[in-house]
Order: sequence, then structure tokens, then C-alpha cells
Amino acid sequence: MGIFDKAKEALNSDKGEEISDKVLDKASELAKGALGEKYSDKIDGARDSIDEKIGKNEA
Repeated sequence: MGIFDKAKEALNSDKGEEISDKVLDKASELAKGALGEKYSDKIDGARDSIDEKIGKNEA
């Protein structure tokens, strides 16, 4: 198992999902602080898109 497989496995765990959500939320807050609420919708959309790609896939 390679390092990327281990990282993906960690992100797909419940704890990994919790941590990635916290990181994405904080990054979103910082971006909104730097860019203002004018770009809030785009920032939220980017945050959600990234979360879908790296977050826990529940089917």
C-alpha cells in the first residue's frame, strides 16, 4: 500500500472526514475574511466541491 492509498484511506475514515471538514471550514472562513462576503457563494461552492472529492464517500 502506497502513501497515497494510506492518505485516501485515512480521509475516508470518520475521523478523517471530521478533520477534513474542519480544515475546509477554516480555509473557507479565511478566504471570506480576505475576499469579503462578495465572493461568499463561490467560496462555499469551491469548499463543497473539494469536500466531495476528498471526503468520505457514502453510497
